[in-house]
Amino acid sequence: MPTGTFQLYRWDEIALEKITEMVSRKFVTGDRLTLAQIYLKRGAVVPVHSHESEQMTYVLQGTLKLLVAGEEVTLREGEVLHIPSGAAHQVEAIDDTFVLDVFSPIRQDWLDRTDDYFKDADVRVGERTDRE
Repeated sequence: MPTGTFQLYRWDEIALEKITEMVSRKFVTGDRLTLAQIYLKRGAVVPVHSHESEQMTYVLQGTLKLLVAGEEVTLREGEVLHIPSGAAHQVEAIDDTFVLDVFSPIRQDWLDRTDDYFKDADVRVGERTDRE
């Protein structure tokens, strides 16, 4: 028997959070996963980072170029990429891109506002960080 209560979310009622001039997001978090809508303008770069969460990225619109654990991957509309827990990765938007990301466990760093890898000038392509 379920022990918790259900929760209904409406994307249009969730405020869009501007991370940088080029990247915005909306997200909801349950007990064990985070679901996010990510908006990336053409040319946006998410610096190399890693996190405890396993990640599934589904491109709804646009194209991304990713560097995952040192391997380059192009992800297009309709494709899904699995990024294992702890894998260092970087993202570049080739087009204006809209993705749906699923993370498990939850992105506690987003809730705590400690996801500062966007501001870390020392992070370079191919380097691994241990931020969670």
